[in-house]
Amino acid sequence: MTETNPYSNGSLLHGAHGLQGRLTQGFGPHQPAGAAQAKAGAAAAQAVQSPSDPSGQPISHNPPTTATLALRQQTLAHAAAQLKAELFGIDEVIDRVIDAIRAWYVLPQLISRPVIVCLWGLTGTGKTQLTRRLAQLLGFYDRFVEVQMDGFSHGASYRSSTISGMLGDSGIHEGAPGMLVLDEFQRFRTVDIKGGDVKVERYQDVWTLLSDGRLPPALSALSNIERKLADAQYDAERAEDDEDEKRAGKAAYRFQLDAWDAQELKRMLKLQEPLGEIMQWPPGKVQSLYTRFQQSSQAWETDYSKLLVFVCGNLDEMYHETAQRVEDCDTDADIFHRLTRKLSLIDVKKALGERFKPEQIARLGNEHVIYPSFSKATYERLIQNLCHRYVQDIAAQCGVQFYIGQDLRDELYANAVFPAQGTRPLFSSVHAILSANLVNAALWVLEQQLPLAQTFAIGLSPDKRELRVSGRDASGAEQESRFAVSLELNRLKQRANADFRALLAVHEAGHALVYCLLFGQAPQEVKINIASFEGGYNSFAGLKVTTRQNALDMMCVGLAGRVAEAMVFGEMACTTGAEQDYKQVTAEAARYVRHLGFDGRISRTDVTLEMDNHINTDVAPSNAAIEALLQTQYQRAQALLSEHQAALNALVSALMEHGMIVQTEMQQLLWAQGLQIRTSAPVGADETLVLEPFAQRLAQFQGQCAAQ
Repeated sequence: MTETNPYSNGSLLHGAHGLQGRLTQGFGPHQPAGAAQAKAGAAAAQAVQSPSDPSGQPISHNPPTTATLALRQQTLAHAAAQLKAELFGIDEVIDRVIDAIRAWYVLPQLISRPVIVCLWGLTGTGKTQLTRRLAQLLGFYDRFVEVQMDGFSHGASYRSSTISGMLGDSGIHEGAPGMLVLDEFQRFRTVDIKGGDVKVERYQDVWTLLSDGRLPPALSALSNIERKLADAQYDAERAEDDEDEKRAGKAAYRFQLDAWDAQELKRMLKLQEPLGEIMQWPPGKVQSLYTRFQQSSQAWETDYSKLLVFVCGNLDEMYHETAQRVEDCDTDADIFHRLTRKLSLIDVKKALGERFKPEQIARLGNEHVIYPSFSKATYERLIQNLCHRYVQDIAAQCGVQFYIGQDLRDELYANAVFPAQGTRPLFSSVHAILSANLVNAALWVLEQQLPLAQTFAIGLSPDKRELRVSGRDASGAEQESRFAVSLELNRLKQRANADFRALLAVHEAGHALVYCLLFGQAPQEVKINIASFEGGYNSFAGLKVTTRQNALDMMCVGLAGRVAEAMVFGEMACTTGAEQDYKQVTAEAARYVRHLGFDGRISRTDVTLEMDNHINTDVAPSNAAIEALLQTQYQRAQALLSEHQAALNALVSALMEHGMIVQTEMQQLLWAQGLQIRTSAPVGADETLVLEPFAQRLAQFQGQCAAQ
């Protein structure tokens, strides 16, 4: 998603109670329309004193006119278009959210319980930003409450330990529509990692709110007020004589209640009188109101049934393949994007089950909107947008117009994108790389008195250590200046040692080639220039179903890196770099023999400390079978690489030259060697592989049965 200000930290507003009527600056090129929409909503809300519907009109039992419905639909459509213009890469998410709130906004008379929309995604993908901006576009900035569910909401006090208290202090009226955001909801867990209960002190009434939107009063607060009044009467009675003497000639106290207690009383008893008047009420009057309230139980509940509730959070359990890879700046963002696009409602429910109780999960409903991680195209669009804004700002302030070249934008991507961490690292890195250098470049142009009626190009020097700024002077002669730039990840990715680079290229090419030969599919990417760790890697597509043959093939692929080392460098030059490969393929072989029944043993073989686990615990005899299995696959890898040495050499050369091979390049390299392989399914399709033609074989079987 894009930000409203490239110099900001990504937050529109701060504070536990949301927007509170404040508009922020810096919404980019679309600000006037968005600001006008928000101000129109504010004016409509201020024009009425009674509870209103989302359009700002008083709630009525009369059906709305066609014109009113059309206006609300138009407002929603405008909000969707505005959000898509400002928040990159989440168009499908925005459409889901707009559809989910349509009935609440267009025809609120239909709503009898809160509308709950859950937004789940990795950090920095725009969950909170979307809700804040939507509140402004729909004119709800004065009826918007944001609660940090980790219990540390900014500005929260001991009186803000309940959702009821937070709503009571907001501009949301009872029975009227409003927006509530429950942010960082994953931290509000009620179940620990062992399945036990977690003690949670704050916001316990949230589950009641999510159930039907009706909140009971905090009777403990009323009891405290009652106790204080009783204490005051008790003290007054016993100090009556002394008080008469001490206060002789003095005016009586005006206020009987302090401001905090008066506020609690006003909120709990739903009083309309001004706070100053309530503070002056004598204890007897307060006691009478309190008694009447206790006897009228139907008035106890506060009606928030017309709320729109956004539940926002990060579910690392759902994003287990990506969320913990915070240091990974090497894997292509499209790979993470494809992994996260496959997540579904079932994945959400499973992840929630590790943090919350079943009845609590049920109260969250089924409107779960999942944010995929950003694709490479989205990051590139963000970078282009950020560069454009920096250039515009410099032009507005100094009159110097720059153009940032594609080579620099490519390096910004390579040095700023951590796919598992969203936009925040990107904004930070782009600011660090561009801001000071653009200022220096502008000063150079002004100091050299170069004509401003031109665009000055900014690119990288060949060694990628300096920014080059070029333009022409008044005589038309080319002028250039350079400014040092630190591209730290570039430095980390460079494998300067030729021997180490050769070792990595041979090892990874061995894995890649055998994978291509056995699966007929190119790896998603192969890299040896990486910053996340010392080494290289292959990234393979997942298998939807693993057959016996697939399992054997993956063992062969896992051993091929060591085989390639031995073939090229000799047996005695093989390195310890295959240790993780051996660990993985041994585990796969053990599962093949002991758990999957693929090697003659049918019973599951395992170890246990429980006497009543009726399983086969005779582990030792299977060790020999595992070793024999791996020996066979090692020899198979040797035969494959020996037969295709020319193809291996082509892959090694490509890795040595470029540091990486993507799918299309792999396909072209092997086609040149007479090997036909496929690339991944198109974006949006299920990219997990089913390599066996099961449907065709079923049809053959059914045909045989019919012929008998």
